Amino acid sequence: MGRLLLHRLGGLLTTLFLSSIVIFGSLYLAPGSPENVIFGSRTPTAAARAAVRHRLHLDQPLPVRYWDWLTGVLHGDFGTSMVTGQPVADRVGSGLSTTLLLVLMSMIMVVLFGLTMGLVAALLPGRVDGLVNALTSVTVTIPSFVASALLISVFAVQLGWFPASGLGQGFGGKVDGLVLPAVALAILSCGFLARVTRNAVRDQLEREHVQTALVRGLPRRTVLRSHVLRNAMPPIITAVGLLTAGTFASTLVVESAFAVPGIGQLTIQSVAQKDFPVVQAVALMLVAAFVVCNAASDLIQAVVDPRLREAGSTS
Repeated sequence: MGRLLLHRLGGLLTTLFLSSIVIFGSLYLAPGSPENVIFGSRTPTAAARAAVRHRLHLDQPLPVRYWDWLTGVLHGDFGTSMVTGQPVADRVGSGLSTTLLLVLMSMIMVVLFGLTMGLVAALLPGRVDGLVNALTSVTVTIPSFVASALLISVFAVQLGWFPASGLGQGFGGKVDGLVLPAVALAILSCGFLARVTRNAVRDQLEREHVQTALVRGLPRRTVLRSHVLRNAMPPIITAVGLLTAGTFASTLVVESAFAVPGIGQLTIQSVAQKDFPVVQAVALMLVAAFVVCNAASDLIQAVVDPRLREAGSTS
């Protein structure tokens, strides 16, 4: 298990390093410049533009800027916002807790409803399976921005059960304002997880050793718990890890639709303003979330299935 953990940690650090190069280089090589946003419609003098570029370190070679940024990140310093002058860590940190709570609420819904629908479809073939399959066929085709518009129209505007945008006061107000965004994020993922669960459980039910155990008279509940569900967990855990990582990226759309002050909305604003340090920090955090979720799913699978743990130790 220790070797597997070190292997995953090495892969995580390598991915983050390579991603940092791509993120930093792609932003600074993109058309446009942040000083244009600072000056706005004004036409600055050459001296004023040069002074701003010097203050933002834009007059230095790209490798030097990358090295300064990377060493700062390793010390917990993500730089300073080019637009507001605030530390990037403060700007990102103010919305990070909101985004984490939103992702947590969404994934709780995904796991509860996705697993339930998948298990019901696998254990009750026929009409129930067909009904769940039809439902998931619809949900997996609904993008998060379409789900956001529908939820706002029905539950916020017509019924008035939840706020259409923003968050309320206190923890209760925050949770109330995040219900609809969490549902918008969860709809597509629920259908995907339900299908993965249904296929994994159905595949195990058709295995010869499971059929033999049932023929021999072993209690169906025991067979399901010991032979079916345990062996079906690896693909389900992998799906949950991938969906969690994808949910972080989907917050970019949903937070903007519901005006939720999280890192998703901050990213959209920062891209429009060419606030490179903020965009770089958020992009690196999204990559880190993706890699961490995948590594966590691999480790959980190794705990559930000893064969994977042995394979990781061998490699």
